[in-house]
Amino acid sequence: MKQKNAIYPGSFDPITKGHMDIIKRSAKMFDKLYVAVLTNSSKSCCFTIEERMEMMRKCTSDMQNVEVCTFSGLLAEYAKKIDVVTSIRGLRAVTDFEYEFQMALTNKKINKELETIFLTTNSKYMYLSSSIVKEIARNGGDISDFVPSVVLDDIKNRLQRKD
Repeated sequence: MKQKNAIYPGSFDPITKGHMDIIKRSAKMFDKLYVAVLTNSSKSCCFTIEERMEMMRKCTSDMQNVEVCTFSGLLAEYAKKIDVVTSIRGLRAVTDFEYEFQMALTNKKINKELETIFLTTNSKYMYLSSSIVKEIARNGGDISDFVPSVVLDDIKNRLQRKD
């Protein structure tokens, strides 16, 4: 029987508990989940691709069916390459849907086999974004409720001001 594999792409700059919620739930639904850490050309990242991949590996180390990867180019093409037909996208609010829906339709046009599944974030993380975490950390705020504990120091050490 063919394995059911999926990919969850994102910049994860930095990873949040909201991301982990989507990863944990997706990992239960699929035989293998590729978590693809990407460089987003429209975003300026605080952490290098290597740092983000290492943080993701720390956060998913106890999940046997999760593989952290990266790629350049189009998701739809990479999915073909690794024989994945399902992309996972997390939605926090209605404002996320329009962009994600547009991306899903575009990916489907490029790769007719690629389906996108939208998972709504747990309500306790609906407000949470990497941008918010970065802003709080840069201003000395406590981010321990927002990021996995195994990467808390990595994030604080990079972002907190040393005034």
